[in-house]
Amino acid sequence: MEANLAEQTNFNRLELSSEATKVRDALIKSGLETPMIDNGLTSEEKYQRIKSAFEDVVTTLGLDLTDDSLAETPHRIAKMYVKEIFSGLDYGLFPKITVIENKMKVDEMVKVSDISFTSTCEHHFVTIDGLAKVAYLPKNKIIGLSKINRIVRFFAQRPQVQERLTQQILVTLQALLETDNVAVSINAVHYCVKARGVMDASSSTQTTALGGLFKRSDKTRGEFLAR
Repeated sequence: MEANLAEQTNFNRLELSSEATKVRDALIKSGLETPMIDNGLTSEEKYQRIKSAFEDVVTTLGLDLTDDSLAETPHRIAKMYVKEIFSGLDYGLFPKITVIENKMKVDEMVKVSDISFTSTCEHHFVTIDGLAKVAYLPKNKIIGLSKINRIVRFFAQRPQVQERLTQQILVTLQALLETDNVAVSINAVHYCVKARGVMDASSSTQTTALGGLFKRSDKTRGEFLAR
């Protein structure tokens, strides 16, 4: 099974695009970057360490790794962590962004609603399940609509707190579009609230980040927040 690991998981150390570098620098400057350290590990090395660690977790819980239902669990979790649910920690995987000159002279709000995402609470490593709404007022540049969805997904694929996630999406689009006129709203269910602790299955959390006219103008803010 593990002989074809590199082929199965396509582990690569990727160079950063200019867009990824711009976004990372903007987040660091604003103090909104996810707390990360460069431990020098390749994706393959991260996979191997996580797999080994989860072998200890599973056996410590008293589960039998020789059972055919559990034997591949550490492999599955390690692959999932590195390649899927935490892939947003690797700026080498930042989505290819299409930003073009605003030749059409669009000056009205562009809004994308109901962007679905799944993230992970960094406090308990359980699911955050939510919808995002993102808008901007074009100046000199416009962005491909699907790229907004991809940006939301990229930052969701990290251990997160919802407040930071909301701000990261805002600052990213401000940096790429070179305008402050961006707004982000997220409504999400946190399974650290729903499935443990207080075990409240009906509550959700809403966060909003506003820039430029979205913050200064009641009319613009109201148009964004309206369904």
